[in-house]
Amino acid sequence: MPAKKASPAAKKTVKKTPARPAPVAKSAPVKSSGGSGKLAVGKKVPAFSSAITGGGSWKSSEAAGKNLVVYFYPRDNTTGCTAEGEAFRDLAPAFKKANTMILGVSTDSIASHEKFKAKYQFPFELLSDESQALCQLFDVIKEKSMYGRKFMGVERSTFLIDAAGVLRQEWRKVKVPGHADAVLAAAKAL
Repeated sequence: MPAKKASPAAKKTVKKTPARPAPVAKSAPVKSSGGSGKLAVGKKVPAFSSAITGGGSWKSSEAAGKNLVVYFYPRDNTTGCTAEGEAFRDLAPAFKKANTMILGVSTDSIASHEKFKAKYQFPFELLSDESQALCQLFDVIKEKSMYGRKFMGVERSTFLIDAAGVLRQEWRKVKVPGHADAVLAAAKAL
């Protein structure tokens, strides 16, 4: 039996629905030692861990006694993310002098991070947050737009945590030029 053709009137009433942004992947919540779960300047950051370049898992307790810079970036080997990593790389000796560790975080895989780190000779480790647990803890997954298309992604953000594990400063919607210098100045002031 041949298929029926739609009448011209039926064709005119068909509407296309607009595309919706992809939903953010759900992941297990990060275990916290209490509180509302929201990070706030002046409050202790809940313990966290993630896969790290060089193998294994990194725990926030490994930074005990040191200041910690955690910078979130969207993607390995992109122009802005490379420039940001290079800026932190170039200032790494000054951060070390200020008793401050640096960690870069994105949702890329460890394999991607290893290549990125080696290519640009980063003297600090990169954490892989494929599950987005750290991104959710630090609230860096935001709606973004590229070429008119909206999607959920990592907003370039940096957090400065002091030697006692307290969040001292945060930078959101980071513009790369001069950013690493501003973070270094804040670390030196701790």
